[in-house]
Amino acid sequence: MSNENEAIVEKEEIEKPLPEKQRVEGEPTAAFKGAAWSALFIGVIAYLIGLYNADMQLNEKGYYFAVLVFGLYASVSLQKAVRDKEEGVPVTSIYYGISWFALIIAISLMGIGLYNAGSITLSEKGFYGMSFVLSIFAAITIQKNIRDTQRARENE
Repeated sequence: MSNENEAIVEKEEIEKPLPEKQRVEGEPTAAFKGAAWSALFIGVIAYLIGLYNADMQLNEKGYYFAVLVFGLYASVSLQKAVRDKEEGVPVTSIYYGISWFALIIAISLMGIGLYNAGSITLSEKGFYGMSFVLSIFAAITIQKNIRDTQRARENE
């Protein structure tokens, strides 16, 4: 009889659902946050490994590195300005305009640099372009996730 009771207890323990982690309404899931951070790390690390292994002069590598950093900053700044404006947080038109201008300049500098780079192959140009775009998109997504999480916790 005790074997039956032990079997029932074991069965109940196995079938017992795991406790769900409480997620606040409006907060992105942990999987989405993880995917965004992974995309950022993959994009930036791939870009930097490509630069490290590239057969270019140091000043060219510095140019592409500076454009990446500038693009990441500009994209986060623009996302913040757009989100603030949407939520009714005061944003000066000069800051909003400069944020747009900075991102457009960063993307333009990357495109112009890759177009005029004679020392790298077309596949390398594509690699740098795609890892740049992936990094920019991931930075925007992470900033959005941070804001969504912050807002959801404030409303809790």
